[in-house]
Amino acid sequence: MTGTTLRRTLVAAAATLAAGAASAGELRPAGAASLDLGTLAGVAYYTPEPAGYHVVVTLAPRAAAPASRFEAVLASGQSVTVSTPRQAGASARMVTITRTGDAVTVTPARAGETVEATASID
Repeated sequence: MTGTTLRRTLVAAAATLAAGAASAGELRPAGAASLDLGTLAGVAYYTPEPAGYHVVVTLAPRAAAPASRFEAVLASGQSVTVSTPRQAGASARMVTITRTGDAVTVTPARAGETVEATASID
């Protein structure tokens, strides 16, 4: 997939996700949440596996460049944070993905700010 095609796919997915965003941050299997990490935008989703929940985060720069993907398998009670640095003295932009029992939440935040979002793709 080319950078332009991937970026268009991510933008379309993010637009779809934003349109369906709710106030809660809980994801469902095969659902997804849009992510905003400043210069990077993307989506996060998970699938249940025997060892835990397989969390996938795909990010693409807002400028033309290939996307990055991060994956983790989370057991209940575990979380993972994905962040991007900013200029000197500025707080990083971050997204924390947490599994509690059968629920997975995505919480994007900047220093002092917490915003939760969720969406699903049919």
